[in-house]
Amino acid sequence: MFKRKELINLNDYFLDLQNRKSTSVYFYRIVGYNESIRDFILKYYEAARVSGVIIEGKIPNPDEKNLSYYDEMMGTNFKFDEAFIFQSLYKWLPRMNDVQRKQVTSSIYHTLEMMKKEGKNENMLKNAYIKFMCWLYYKFERILHQLGANTIPKILYEGDVSNYELKILSILSNAGCDVVLLQYHGDAFYQKLDPRNEISSLYQKVTTPFPKDFSLKALQNRQKLYGKPLEITNCTNAWMEGQILKDLLKPTKLRGNDQRFFYNGYCRMIGVEDKQNYLNELYQFQLEVKNSGRKLVILENEVLKPTMDEIAKISRRNYTNIEQMLYELSQNFKNSINNRLQPLLKKVFIDIMLEESKLVGMNINRLMNKAIYAICWLNRYMDYSMVIYLGGCRNENEALLFKILGRLPIDVLILVPDLNSKCCLVDQLLYEVHFEQSLVVEEFPRQNTTVQMGTTAYHAERELDTLMYQDSGMYRNQQYAKANSVNLLTMYEEISILWNQEMKYRPNFSVVDDVVNLPVICAKVLGVKGEDVATYWSKIRELVTEDTFVIRKAPFIDSLAENPFKGRCSQFFRNGQLRKQEIKNSKEYPFAFLREEIQNHLLDKLELLISQKTIQGTFENGMEFTIIATILNLNTELIRLIQKFDFTKVNPKLIYIATTEEMISLEDTILVAFLNLVGFDIVFLFRQVTRLKDDILIKKIMEEHQIGTYVYDLTVPNLNTGLSKSHRTWVDKLFKRGN
Repeated sequence: MFKRKELINLNDYFLDLQNRKSTSVYFYRIVGYNESIRDFILKYYEAARVSGVIIEGKIPNPDEKNLSYYDEMMGTNFKFDEAFIFQSLYKWLPRMNDVQRKQVTSSIYHTLEMMKKEGKNENMLKNAYIKFMCWLYYKFERILHQLGANTIPKILYEGDVSNYELKILSILSNAGCDVVLLQYHGDAFYQKLDPRNEISSLYQKVTTPFPKDFSLKALQNRQKLYGKPLEITNCTNAWMEGQILKDLLKPTKLRGNDQRFFYNGYCRMIGVEDKQNYLNELYQFQLEVKNSGRKLVILENEVLKPTMDEIAKISRRNYTNIEQMLYELSQNFKNSINNRLQPLLKKVFIDIMLEESKLVGMNINRLMNKAIYAICWLNRYMDYSMVIYLGGCRNENEALLFKILGRLPIDVLILVPDLNSKCCLVDQLLYEVHFEQSLVVEEFPRQNTTVQMGTTAYHAERELDTLMYQDSGMYRNQQYAKANSVNLLTMYEEISILWNQEMKYRPNFSVVDDVVNLPVICAKVLGVKGEDVATYWSKIRELVTEDTFVIRKAPFIDSLAENPFKGRCSQFFRNGQLRKQEIKNSKEYPFAFLREEIQNHLLDKLELLISQKTIQGTFENGMEFTIIATILNLNTELIRLIQKFDFTKVNPKLIYIATTEEMISLEDTILVAFLNLVGFDIVFLFRQVTRLKDDILIKKIMEEHQIGTYVYDLTVPNLNTGLSKSHRTWVDKLFKRGN
């Protein structure tokens, strides 16, 4: 008889007989679940389907027809004797050879002998023998002639096994079959039959209970999704020694030689070990990867969203069934992907998407959108052998992509050197290393670019910055790159008080997740207080500072004036999206000399102005193109004020004075709405009721102050007089007369 051996891991089940250390088989029961067990069951199920027997539920007891046929063929004789059993098998199961027949004979005799020792009488042994013979003929005949072959027959049993079922499985195991019992309800019932584990062994690994909906039938349905069985599976991170960069440089051949696996790395490094050498290490690392001939892609701070062209290539329709949807979507992977890897890619994709489908709030349409994103990205990056992502996953779509990549024959390295940044990827398979030091790295140090590496003193200064400017109420110059405006509701008298205050001292100023909330003034002032014109202009003059832009007459922007961007805006806005990169790449791009952060700030606010439909008629008759053309043709002085803007300090100002009957233009309305979003303080001064091109907008974003009666025929004086005096140099004060 074959001997039952202990296995090292579940994959030992798939070793051929000649590759096992001795003439041995495995008989294990599995009572828990995890991802590796699920993968094993899938693989074992396929092996049992090809060369074995799968038992879902109970083995049916022999019925009257079965017993009648047995009596007709074998008669009613029974002897508790090996020779009798051998001769009976020769007649009953003629396809077995003598060696196989001898193995089965010994196994049946051994089982009956154990029953006899338990006190079973001759008649009970006979009944058991007939049941075993019927089961061998009707249920297991197809594998008996395979006993002793190099490919060991597999038996997969699902459910709580009964006493006699366990005995027939023991007979087959001793005769040369591998057996797996799937016990979804634990091991308690089995222990009543085999308390000493003499027949089978319990697979003891850290697991969770089987899912309530788990079954071989469900597994069959799932297998239809995957199609062709996998020829290869992942061995992720297990081969690594702990030094991520060094390990990932290892050639594939040195990682492992088992042809059933591919050896990939799926790692995340949070923080930095040595600030001074970190960038140099990354620089040298990417050089070595490229010099080894491997195809490398480096992503920085975001994974660029799929283009409309990429999305349009994904074939899809309306779905009501998630599995059907995933099966059809998985056919969209490009044909250039290695045929051997296609089944693996589809399986990993479907597995991860099915996990996503179980999330709270997930529906089939949202899942389809996420799947389309993932397919577009996978088609884009699957040809690379290593993917490096600097900055970490920013959203759930990116996290989904890297979950899939981490299970494919691709090395994945996620770098989060700045401890203030967060990577939203959560994955048990991910190998993660944490370091205590933090370093802000905007760009990956590549070949053919300027590599900047800080000295020890430089990094010490950055640490001091962190201590001084993080959650302390103190702010470094240009510390933040993003901001949102919040309109303050004030009394008229408060405008002059708040006007020159730095942002950080104003009420409702805050910083949340490195985004500054800017409390700004946006007011409409009507009339002249007490009809005192001199005092009125004096108060206005006090508001004119070096950060103030004054519009003395309406309209400021003539709707008929030449604008070089009017004819080109259609290429900057397509399919409901602002094409920021195309704007930046255009030759006429007006913001190119600004800091990158300010450029992004302006384009973000332009996008927000359009998406919020602040201007009446947006997305009607091409209004969005008028908005884009107006903002891209922004006045140079205004651009210079924006360039100086530090979100924690004094913000730029706009004073708009309307003293004539002229109506404020649409372009002026767009300008005011945009500057409000950018972070300007804005005051409109009307000496009477003035009609606006978009009065609804002004009412929406402006606080109105009626301070006096309307005065007509006002002439705007020189409002810069006070500014020039207040900014006289010490030389002027010494050598010039007068004030």
